[in-house]
Amino acid sequence: MANRMVLNETSYFGAGAIKEIVGELDKRGFKKTLVVTDPDLVKFGVTKKVTDLLDAAGKAYEVYSEVKANPTIANVNKGVATFKAAGADSIVAVGGGSAMDTAKAIGIISANPDFADVVSLEGVADTKNPSVPIIAVPTTAGTAAEVTINYVITDEEKKRKFVCVDPHDIPVVAVVDSDMMSSMPKGLTASTGMDALTHAIEGYTTLAAWELTDALHLKAIEIIGRSLRAACDNDPKGREDMALGQYVAGMGFSNVGLGVVHGMAHPLGAFYDTPHGIANAVLLPYVMEYNAECTGDKFKHIAEAMGVDTAGMSQEEYRAAAVNAVKRLSKDVGIPEKLHEIGVKEEDLPALAEAAMADVCTGGNPRPCTVESILEIYKKAF
Repeated sequence: MANRMVLNETSYFGAGAIKEIVGELDKRGFKKTLVVTDPDLVKFGVTKKVTDLLDAAGKAYEVYSEVKANPTIANVNKGVATFKAAGADSIVAVGGGSAMDTAKAIGIISANPDFADVVSLEGVADTKNPSVPIIAVPTTAGTAAEVTINYVITDEEKKRKFVCVDPHDIPVVAVVDSDMMSSMPKGLTASTGMDALTHAIEGYTTLAAWELTDALHLKAIEIIGRSLRAACDNDPKGREDMALGQYVAGMGFSNVGLGVVHGMAHPLGAFYDTPHGIANAVLLPYVMEYNAECTGDKFKHIAEAMGVDTAGMSQEEYRAAAVNAVKRLSKDVGIPEKLHEIGVKEEDLPALAEAAMADVCTGGNPRPCTVESILEIYKKAF
């Protein structure tokens, strides 16, 4: 079996990297771009860092900022209509995973109108054409949506999130500029950083993992483990390291998938609008405990990547050490420990378990899951 890797055509890293956006638009011959972002980033002047560059270069653009924290079908439809009305030929996505996911859906549907209902994009859709070209500019260090072939949309009517996996949606250019992340408050830095750690750990242990992605994920765990605390204190080096670490995790998991942490986190976003990173962070240690018996010596390497000296430890001890290292990091950056602390209702747990079992991410989990086993994890985390 062949292992596939899909990555951006071009990526830029480092403080000030957004200056490369105009040059990329020029050399690709784009005439007008749709800037996809969210209202808070507009309000606090983050999007303006990019539009100021476009203004200075005389570039034509229009801003679409009606993106929710958990983007909906309605967000996508409005974005597609705005893209068409603007006569745009490209997209610059400025934001966290929500803005980039919305941009991907807009780009795919604009190039593949047969999928205009949005819901038919769920899973691995048979799109024929690459997305409208996207330049992705992340403002959070967590989702790695700028380098992945995945995006997630919320169906508000059915209270469910659905995952779309499509190599055609990957942004042609990623611009990973830590300056764009400097205004993130501590809570958002923590939750998106723990999202990135979840990507790395799930990608490392997922059923499809292989040597190249293992190397990427272990390096990502190391970078995130040493830098997230500093990033939460707004240390510039911590910010820059987190920007890189989350991207490295994305390079891996985008190509091998995730597991039941994400399968269980997605329903929380659909039911309660829970921020995705917080949902993952709360659930991660409990799922690690569930998966431990099916991970061989991988928890030893996770523990070591997070700075634990495992010399002389038994398998049981290094597995516990890996879980405890994750718990310590999560606690140190202010993540709640239990689901009831973030608004989850006990009476909803059975329905959440059903939804999690149906999630596309759950199939990649290293230990087989059932609705009953997922419900037990929810109960332990509650």
